[in-house]
Amino acid sequence: MNTVLENQSATTSAAAKTVLEVEGLKTYFFVRQGVVKAVDDISFSLKAGEKLAIVGESGCGKSMTALSILRLVPDPPGRIVAGSIRLDGRDLLKLSDAEMRRVRGNQISMIFQEPMTSLNPVWSIGIQISEAIMLHQDVSRHEAFDKAVEMLKLVKIPEPARRAREYPHQLSGGMRQRAMTAMALACNPHVLLADEPTTALDVTIQAQILDLILELQERMGTAVVLITHDLGVVAETAQRVIVMYGGKKVEEATVEEIFETPLHPYTQGLLAAVPHLAAMSGLDATLPTRTRLKEIPGIVPALVNLPKGCTFAPRCAHASDVCCNEFPPYEMKRPGHGVACWHADKLQGDQHA
Repeated sequence: MNTVLENQSATTSAAAKTVLEVEGLKTYFFVRQGVVKAVDDISFSLKAGEKLAIVGESGCGKSMTALSILRLVPDPPGRIVAGSIRLDGRDLLKLSDAEMRRVRGNQISMIFQEPMTSLNPVWSIGIQISEAIMLHQDVSRHEAFDKAVEMLKLVKIPEPARRAREYPHQLSGGMRQRAMTAMALACNPHVLLADEPTTALDVTIQAQILDLILELQERMGTAVVLITHDLGVVAETAQRVIVMYGGKKVEEATVEEIFETPLHPYTQGLLAAVPHLAAMSGLDATLPTRTRLKEIPGIVPALVNLPKGCTFAPRCAHASDVCCNEFPPYEMKRPGHGVACWHADKLQGDQHA
């Protein structure tokens, strides 16, 4: 177990170190209909051991941001057209394909959204994990397989030695997600990208997987970027939150400030749409019985040739002429709390009134 957690003792001293810096990242897809700006000028940083959540509706650019960081954007039609991605000071966009393969899965890893399509159906779980270990570490096949079994035990899969010899279709959805987590953490990466790691799992298994990821993150000192649309998950797991809409970052703050004083109308809409069990069921006498679930009107716009102005303006109750003509600059309204909204000051004042 010590080999798996060899950097654990250094976690505290490295807590303030920035391990990942993304600046001005732009990922575009060049298709027949036009240019799809999937990721449009995203910037953020991540410190060792930190938990950052990226939230937003489907199609806002969350997953493409993660794939861009790993340089897994399908080319053609996609391409990273601008920006920098620094992992421990190295710009990943300047590495050769061979150098990037040595980084990917070793210093930075990813848990993909659907393990059944990410795992190889004709290889056993243990072989797949051991292949990842052998790619980055100078160990024999036997040693790598032993470590794969050790990792399966670490992620609390029962009978890990037997499960290591089974194939993905023989495991339940929860076990497959645990196996993906074991593979992602096998080389003790500095950064873990988790893309909707609980999708398609029942509620009980979702909680177990999240608890597992956070437990391993704490023990191994890995920084985590959690991509999700579930604000309940964000409230329980994250320290900072980035809200994305239409390929852009529209707000960033600590999880406490996002939930207590959101400054962007889209963030406010997401929070208002979270169902409250007591209100929906009538269990709380102080709340209106069976309150109708709030929704954000309209749909996420197509990212092909977006018009000028704020992309959220067509769905926003606060939109004005300036919103429809110019995209708002991203500004810091409070220490550590930035937002891109022409009316953020007014919204902030309304909340304090």
